[in-house]
Amino acid sequence: MPGGGELRLKRRGHEFSIMLGQIELMNSRLSGSEEALATMAHDRIGSRTGANVLIGGLGMGFTLRASLNAFGPNARITVAELVPAVVDWARGPMAEVFGSSLDDPRVAIHKGDVGPLIDGATALYDAILLDVDNGPEGLTRKANDNIYNLQGLRAAARALSPGGVLAVWSSAPNSAFSQRLNRTGLTSQEVTVRASKRGGGARHTIWFATR
Repeated sequence: MPGGGELRLKRRGHEFSIMLGQIELMNSRLSGSEEALATMAHDRIGSRTGANVLIGGLGMGFTLRASLNAFGPNARITVAELVPAVVDWARGPMAEVFGSSLDDPRVAIHKGDVGPLIDGATALYDAILLDVDNGPEGLTRKANDNIYNLQGLRAAARALSPGGVLAVWSSAPNSAFSQRLNRTGLTSQEVTVRASKRGGGARHTIWFATR
């Protein structure tokens, strides 16, 4: 990873896992909360022709594919992925998981940090979907804190179009982050979502903040 650290991709049959040391960051069997990041954000902005969506973190592509389905045929979706190997895995050993999503004409892949894309935008994005690290209490990269601190959240608020939504995925609740989010002037809501699409698995947290 840029800045140090190593991610590993593991496979057993049709199941994939991305690991940081002994910590499993994601698994191809569990996609419920990552998909909810997109579908529930869409529900909050309503139907917009040509919605401009920014996704922070490619992962296993669950949020991307859910965004393609939810935001419609005229959406523009940019995915920022910091770790080049994750994009390589998506086009290589995990191609069966991603299908044709990376080649969809609505999709642009940015190999780099999502932070500068947010910092350089004003009223540009209808939805910003952040699934970076394990959420505000990151495990993989200290620099990711810049996305979740007050300055980063205020930058995200400026980057949203009127009525746009910032959605932030986390593996667990975080009261300090909730307090920071409330200081941005956005209207926020904290939602608990299960890891499995069938309603089982771990409980994850998603914050939705609307401009």
